[in-house]
Amino acid sequence: MRAEIDWTIPATPPGWKGALERFMGPGKSRAELRAELAGSLVCMALLAWHLFAKPIEAGWPQWVVMVFIGLDLVGGVMTNATNAAKRWYHSKPSRSRLSFVAAHIAYLAAMAFVVLDAAWGWFLLNAALLLAGALVIEKVKLEAKRPAAMSAYMAAVLVNLTVVPLPEGLEWFTVLFFLKLLVCYLVPEAPIRSSTS
Repeated sequence: MRAEIDWTIPATPPGWKGALERFMGPGKSRAELRAELAGSLVCMALLAWHLFAKPIEAGWPQWVVMVFIGLDLVGGVMTNATNAAKRWYHSKPSRSRLSFVAAHIAYLAAMAFVVLDAAWGWFLLNAALLLAGALVIEKVKLEAKRPAAMSAYMAAVLVNLTVVPLPEGLEWFTVLFFLKLLVCYLVPEAPIRSSTS
């Protein structure tokens, strides 16, 4: 199989369709879209099964937060792993990516103060892990970004399994949260596709 790299960012249409493409990465191939949709549907179904199979005592506000964040994290992992997203988001300056990551502190706050009932220590430690990991990934040389991201990801997951473990049934959150942001979003990868020749 032959492959080629294509950094060309295609033009986007006006209106909501163009805005959606610019949010998710313009120029997604049919194969990417199919893989993204299939993977998202399967993993969302598995996460839903996990949420209902584990005995989580929560009211409707907690369930709303968990369902919204779960759907976004699964979809975000899949979207940010596509060539289109890599090409689009890594054509922007570092501060743009860091702002996107920092905005996700709101997810940590929602989990800490709605789902976990004011877990200040958990919130502060995970915010520090997120921001420190993101800064390291953005600052290291290009060839070191992937291993730096893997180290930051594993550190965050292991800290959450040992130092500040979530209640049973919520372990998925930190696994998907840090995967989406530190690995799928911040690691630049060449947008590779099958060669037509």
